[in-house]
Amino acid sequence: MLTESSSPPAQRGPGAWLRARRHRLAIWIAVGEGIVVGFSHDLTKWTVVGLAAVSALAWWFGRNSRSNGIREGLWIFVVSQLIAVVLVLFAVFFKWLLILGLIACAVIALAFLWFDRR
Repeated sequence: MLTESSSPPAQRGPGAWLRARRHRLAIWIAVGEGIVVGFSHDLTKWTVVGLAAVSALAWWFGRNSRSNGIREGLWIFVVSQLIAVVLVLFAVFFKWLLILGLIACAVIALAFLWFDRR
């Protein structure tokens, strides 16, 4: 339990920078991939699904890494790919849901920027 006199150690380096921005980065990466998927042929859709599988394996093996930067980078990679897979599923089944998903991701990412208190 943390008290006023004890606080968690301050994180430094690229891992701390990635942790502070990981949600925004993951959403924007997924939005970019969703746009590419929306305007491309089937090869890109299967590439996104394959990248999601690779990212899940990479996260599984790298999640206990001693490097905070590696753990945060893998987290961003796997979350962005899983969001992109959801957008691919929307594109396969409901093209208009892909557009709504892209809009929702963009609105959420813009909200992160808007409410950033720095």
